[in-house]
Amino acid sequence: MTNNDILKKLRVALMLRDDEIVDILALVDFRISKSEIGAFCRREDHPKYKECGDQVLRNFLNGLVIHLRGTKEDPKVPKDILNTPKITQKGPSKPRKGKFTGLGSVPYKNKKRS
Repeated sequence: MTNNDILKKLRVALMLRDDEIVDILALVDFRISKSEIGAFCRREDHPKYKECGDQVLRNFLNGLVIHLRGTKEDPKVPKDILNTPKITQKGPSKPRKGKFTGLGSVPYKNKKRS
């Protein structure tokens, strides 16, 4: 697995955009452009593909630690780490008329096999 693969997988898993990766790298005083991040995430056979060096990946991982955990002087609260939107339920959803709704409210009964 190459450094490019690791960077791409972390980018997808953490749902990061190129500008967010640039901001994360800026946390450890590493300057890089969005176009370079895009070049790292291209396919190997693409003409604009660029290999991700060890220094870039190391600084990204160090910046990611600061981004997620904070520093020793300024730790982050665990609920601030995950940027998951709140899901609000308005109540039970009602099936639409004329649409197939499956079994609806028919309870499942265990049938004994004979």
